[in-house]
Amino acid sequence: MKILTTILLMTLFLSLTGQAAEFRGAWVASVHNINFPSRPGLSADQQKTEIIRLLDAAKRCRLNALLVQVRPEGDALYASRLEPWSRYLTGAQGKNPGYDPLAFFIEEGRRRSIDIHAWINPYRAAANRSDSRSGQHVSRKLPQYTYRVGSVLMMDPGSSEIQDHIVNVVRDIVTRYHVAGIHFDDYFYPYPTDGGHKQNFPDDATYAAYRQRGGKLSKGDWRRDNVNTLIRRVGETVHSARSGAIFGVSPFGIFQPGIPAGTRAGVDSYNDLYADPLTWMRNGWIDYLAPQLYWQDEGPQSFSLLLKWWRSPQVNPREVPIWPGIAVDRLSSHKWPVKEIARQLKIEETTGPRKRGGVIFWNLQALKNGTKGVDAVVAD
Repeated sequence: MKILTTILLMTLFLSLTGQAAEFRGAWVASVHNINFPSRPGLSADQQKTEIIRLLDAAKRCRLNALLVQVRPEGDALYASRLEPWSRYLTGAQGKNPGYDPLAFFIEEGRRRSIDIHAWINPYRAAANRSDSRSGQHVSRKLPQYTYRVGSVLMMDPGSSEIQDHIVNVVRDIVTRYHVAGIHFDDYFYPYPTDGGHKQNFPDDATYAAYRQRGGKLSKGDWRRDNVNTLIRRVGETVHSARSGAIFGVSPFGIFQPGIPAGTRAGVDSYNDLYADPLTWMRNGWIDYLAPQLYWQDEGPQSFSLLLKWWRSPQVNPREVPIWPGIAVDRLSSHKWPVKEIARQLKIEETTGPRKRGGVIFWNLQALKNGTKGVDAVVAD
């Protein structure tokens, strides 16, 4: 009887935490008011109504997780002790919206059996550097490590002060909110321009300080090591802050040009963004990886070929769950047929090794709107 009771309790626990089921998630972006809130300056009640509608849409599509962007630019869509309220809520950074969006997402998500993951952009300090910023913002506290890159502000991954700040933000969220986990996106070092040119990132002083301390790595390897160190520390912080919380990252979907064979790439994770997700997987620093495979199948960046590579034993010997990012927004922006989404879902289901399958949709808006009937395809 004791054994049966234990099994039943474990089954219930796994069901409640979503660990027994496939991961079916979607990103909810706050930057530029892409998904939530629909525009700055809405009342607390209006924003709550939008949250409920997003969660109801997720429920209709049989999703069990939302990755909610709670830190788009060194700010907070929650009652942070370390960073100012986001301007995407009220129109003014630092202004209290009159409620706690993350807490409300968690509360209403629980009613619908939908886990809420706190999605953080680690290094973006401002999506538009000309917008006013609070005195509590990281760019005011650590201006020496906040750089202009084109029209944005970015934090220096080579700064230990910046790294410590990010780790403290993560610890604060996981300790005070019952989020299912922490999620990072693909923004580490700056993306190349649309023309394919690398943008200058002015970290010469930080690198020189590293060399003066006896560091031997080339600048590229040093940059990758900076990101590696943050990934390792954040994973340790998430797991130590609360049992059961998980940490995952959604890197750019192509690791290096020509990998796997036949893949063409204008941008890659390793050389352009200085992100090395293979190292993260092989060292067990992350609980899952969600490579952004935002391409149609059988093209120069083939969805099936890339997914097979990411899940292969050679690349992923620990069988870390690989939950591909699927770009449902391209039904509109690239005029994809809905059958492409259905095809990619079938490919995900049949591509192994697949210890625990799953997908994450970019982004929730197409599912909410039912673009080309994709909500029915996903819910099927």
